Amino acid sequence: MDITSLQNPRVKHIVKLREDKKQRQKDGLILVEGYDELTLALACGFQPQTLLSAPELVSQTLAFPNAEHITVNRAVFEKISYRDNPDGWLGLFPMPESKLDNLKLSENPLVIVTESVEKPGNLGAILRTADAAHVDAVLVCDPRVDVWNPNVIRASRGAVFAVPVVEVKSPEALSWLRSRKMRVLAATPSAEEMYTHVNMQGPLAIAVGTEDEGLTEFWMQNSDLRVKIPMAGKVNSLNVSIATALMIYEAVRQRN
Repeated sequence: MDITSLQNPRVKHIVKLREDKKQRQKDGLILVEGYDELTLALACGFQPQTLLSAPELVSQTLAFPNAEHITVNRAVFEKISYRDNPDGWLGLFPMPESKLDNLKLSENPLVIVTESVEKPGNLGAILRTADAAHVDAVLVCDPRVDVWNPNVIRASRGAVFAVPVVEVKSPEALSWLRSRKMRVLAATPSAEEMYTHVNMQGPLAIAVGTEDEGLTEFWMQNSDLRVKIPMAGKVNSLNVSIATALMIYEAVRQRN
């Protein structure tokens, strides 16, 4: 067993990486926990710098030949873990770098724009849907939670490695979309058109905002289409990840 002390400097550093965005950015490292997430990261071409495992917890084997492999006891792993029931696997990865100019779009692209989404679970769920629907890219504009927050990675089940994701300011995102001749569809309860009644067949960006405030005036004023999802109950909004999924799959339905 390589590490058994909770006071080990490397343990403290991993906890700091888990909790502090600035530390992740400073070190250029992210945490990926869980067998499934690590396997997907590997399948997408990402390699860990360090792999930690707790033999008392693991039930499946993983091999990253080029990574440093450290074994820890159960207590140490539970300290560095961000899950309730950890499976004993955690990797430290170099923080991926992605830029707008590096994105490769299909002939008929579908892009998701999230503006100021603040909950890791929502962003992670949007990424899972984007992967399932084979969306070209997700532009995370003016985020309140960073893409590489461990809880985003967990909520996405590793889809953050499978979908091209770029953190970007809204004006830069809009300029990039316009240069690719993409229409912008804004989701808002104030729209008159139902989301199923508009044409989503051409190059399209679907923009969604926060559940409390929705999209800002920037995206509302610069959108080509405004749509709403019918609400027959007493609540006035859907979870943003569910609303996004509905519109993504409407676009997929029309394109098929």
